[in-house]
Amino acid sequence: MNDIRNQFPILNQTIHGKPLVYLDSGASSQKPLCVIEAMNHYYQNQHANIHRGVYTLSQTATELFESARKRIQQFIHAKHAHEIIFVRGTTEAINLVAQSYGREHIQPGDEIILTVMEHHSNIVPWQLLAAEKKAEIKVVPLTPLGELDLDKYAALFSNRTRMVAVAHASNVLGTVNPIQKITEIAHAHGVPVLVDGAQAIAHLPVDVQQLGCDFYAFSSHKMYGPTGIGVLYGKADLLEKMSPWQGGGDMIERVRFSGTTFAKCPAKFEAGTPAIAEAIGLAKAVEWLEKIGMAHVQSHGQDLLAYAIECLNHFPGFSMLGNAPGKIGVLAFTLDNIHPHDIGTILDHAGIAIRAGHHCAMPLMEYYNVPACARASFGLYNTREDVDAFVVGLEQVSEVFA
Repeated sequence: MNDIRNQFPILNQTIHGKPLVYLDSGASSQKPLCVIEAMNHYYQNQHANIHRGVYTLSQTATELFESARKRIQQFIHAKHAHEIIFVRGTTEAINLVAQSYGREHIQPGDEIILTVMEHHSNIVPWQLLAAEKKAEIKVVPLTPLGELDLDKYAALFSNRTRMVAVAHASNVLGTVNPIQKITEIAHAHGVPVLVDGAQAIAHLPVDVQQLGCDFYAFSSHKMYGPTGIGVLYGKADLLEKMSPWQGGGDMIERVRFSGTTFAKCPAKFEAGTPAIAEAIGLAKAVEWLEKIGMAHVQSHGQDLLAYAIECLNHFPGFSMLGNAPGKIGVLAFTLDNIHPHDIGTILDHAGIAIRAGHHCAMPLMEYYNVPACARASFGLYNTREDVDAFVVGLEQVSEVFA
């Protein structure tokens, strides 16, 4: 663990005179030195615009960018490299599918199935589309453990269902959803499935072919890569039939005022100059994760979560949201009569960074009848000593409000 922690320069600092304990990786993970150095090296030695240049720098940058695409393809086990679309992040990926696929296939009276645990990024794009198309959104409820109720999910389908959009893992509950089963049920009705993989991608091995989903979206900055870039995976046959969402340079074959013909995938969905350095940084983050091994990544997060729950099991006033087995390393909680923002503020003065609020999951907060909650989320650089510091911090919170 010391070897891993030493690769994160940002952790070698104090906050309010206390060593930094960073427990907000669910919002955005910190970056290892190899990612920072790869991006710096590109800007210092290799930068040029890609795809259109015949000179050496441009060809080098193009090769690096397309190599990053192949690295992502292998990481999530996609069948083809052209099924990997670079976008700004999970949010843009979902909007792309809603606006490109959704606009063409959803008509008045059609239905879209979401779940109560979705992040706003997997709710609002579908609401906008539903309002435009006069479609209906149906919502899958939870079991008492914080798992999706699959029986009620299956009962939501009708001959008007056109799309299922679901999180692979909840950013609040930590619940890992059975995507393969969810997809099988949807496909039995001829309905495609989009998976929001923003939380799962940094914690679990992902094989999109095994999951069977039609679209899979995730962000770089939650998986130890840079901000400003993410990925939409889409099955080739679906992507080829979809119209572009944005127009501009590099996504065309020929432009005339009488009409434009578009490039093939993935270029069709990557208008303009992309985030080249960020793609290189993301590829380096993937390489770093692969060296550690995703099975180890998964077990490490689960070990920290189990240890934290054990430490807090009898903590006065502590209540955890979601008790599903096999959760990722996310611990959302409340303390009786203490606002989550107060918890976060007092912990910050102890050098401990957690998230407090609605976590872009207001429908889920309403479902649990809480205005907000606090959340600690673990990364590869976290240790049991960090959990110990977190528990001591919560004791200080309780003392303030005693």
